[in-house]
Amino acid sequence: MIYSSGMQKDTKQIKVIATNRKAHHLYHIVDTYEAGIALVGTEVKSLRQGKVSFQDSYATVEKGEVVLHSLHISPYDQANRFNHDPTRPRKLLLHKGEIRRLLGKTTERGFTIIPLKVYFKGKVAKVELALAIGKKLFDRRKTIKDREVQRELRRALKERQR
Repeated sequence: MIYSSGMQKDTKQIKVIATNRKAHHLYHIVDTYEAGIALVGTEVKSLRQGKVSFQDSYATVEKGEVVLHSLHISPYDQANRFNHDPTRPRKLLLHKGEIRRLLGKTTERGFTIIPLKVYFKGKVAKVELALAIGKKLFDRRKTIKDREVQRELRRALKERQR
């Protein structure tokens, strides 16, 4: 289907493999980016099985490339000696303009790049990156308190409707 702007509708199926649930608790998310991941074959097979962990993972801009560090993709069970290093740095595929923007923001105060989720878009493995600022302890407590207040409000409205 072709749209009037000349762009075709993206009909690729998205299958989420894993999400970083702690990210929204520990960081203020400022902006998000979609990036491809350069992987080896056994990493792709292990991703399809859902064996990925975001524990302390982050991304940096090095020599004009974005590199993802500490993303743990477990070794593939059937790949004996051809397996990969689980926490090796992985190159992320972004446009030059996006890389420049990320480099400019990360050199500013307190910004970091963290992965939010890993998913397959069609047959291609992608990662959703977030440009984020770390929350302080009182910010986290405020977020929890706001969530509790919203929950109580919904509960009260539900009771009133009965």
